[in-house]
Amino acid sequence: MARLWQTLVSVWTWIVLATCIVLWLPAMALARLVTARSDPGRYTVGLMFRKIAVVTAALNPLWRFRRSGTPPTDPRRPYVVVANHESFADILLISHLPWEMKWLSKAEMFRIPFLGWLMRLAGDIPVRRGEGRSAVEALQACRKVLAARVSVMIFPEGTRSASGEMLPFKDGAFRLAVTTGVPILPLAVTGTGSALPKRGFLLGRSHAQVRVLEPVETTGLTTRDVPALRDRVRAQIAAARDSLLQAQLSDPV
Repeated sequence: MARLWQTLVSVWTWIVLATCIVLWLPAMALARLVTARSDPGRYTVGLMFRKIAVVTAALNPLWRFRRSGTPPTDPRRPYVVVANHESFADILLISHLPWEMKWLSKAEMFRIPFLGWLMRLAGDIPVRRGEGRSAVEALQACRKVLAARVSVMIFPEGTRSASGEMLPFKDGAFRLAVTTGVPILPLAVTGTGSALPKRGFLLGRSHAQVRVLEPVETTGLTTRDVPALRDRVRAQIAAARDSLLQAQLSDPV
């Protein structure tokens, strides 16, 4: 019976997600047309796109998503936002945060009908794994987004952790922050690994949370400081993640 319930909820949630994607397309296209001149950073249309995640999670009885910490007081101050990466559901969880960010995402995602079209409308940034030129072009696009006073969101692990342990962080996000003089905004994510395992379509029960940590300024840093900055931020996220996990164990409800 439990397996049947899980299957039914999973099918329902994927239908909700697909329906929202289709319904959002004309609304986002219209919003993009109306705001093209007044909002070159695509802040409004991007924020509309993230609401798909809020609706999808709210209609899934297996999930309880929470956010904590202090969001930026000025949503148009740009940050390079970084987080640990447990699951595809990280995207749905982080999209609950009340400000817009452009996501650095796998180029394959942009080729998915409807979803990829929405990502392009929202101004998200494609990158092809293992291609140096694509990485350079993606970072150039990130700089343009930051210059338009919109944050960018990067998973510095590069891929989801299969074991649940955090992977090493790559330098790209931190080099971007240093060379543009933009602060790093760390996020700690827990609980999404059970929401959607790395393989398969069945969703699981999840009490997930994203915590916004204190920004890390990069003023005065140079590229020589990138490794130390990377390791410092990773340690902060790991400590916050461990704290959230301990709190969940002591109060699992």
